[in-house]
Amino acid sequence: MNKQYCKVGTVTPMEANTDIISLLEYQYQTFLEKASSMQSNAQFGDFFEQKAQKIKRTLEGLV
Repeated sequence: MNKQYCKVGTVTPMEANTDIISLLEYQYQTFLEKASSMQSNAQFGDFFEQKAQKIKRTLEGLV
């Protein structure tokens, strides 16, 4: 039996994309907006805020 390689779940290294910083900044702003708009559901707001903080740490590591 031959080995088969599947691309499902593969990760592209961040250094491979030149515009990754602008993409991360966009995602950061989007998650912050979603967190602030989820006033009725605190769990979703916390989730989006945590995602934004992770992206912020990644951005700080790249810059």
